[in-house]
Amino acid sequence: MKDLIELLTRALVEHPEEVEVREVEGPEGVTLEIYVAPGDTGKVIGRGGRIISALRTVAKAASVKEGRRVFVEIMA
Repeated sequence: MKDLIELLTRALVEHPEEVEVREVEGPEGVTLEIYVAPGDTGKVIGRGGRIISALRTVAKAASVKEGRRVFVEIMA
């Protein structure tokens, strides 16, 4: 799932080499932390949050197969 989110995020930004996705285990589930170049943050969020919402939807759909909760956050 981490690889999927990283692949999708790299396709969105101008500096794909600076994209990093970290997987953090927590008591409620897994949090995928997305790190991008400062100028690319807006591209990952999208107008009105549509892009990040779509990334969260994809992650949640993929997590059903694994049977665990997933949260996707952009880290500034």
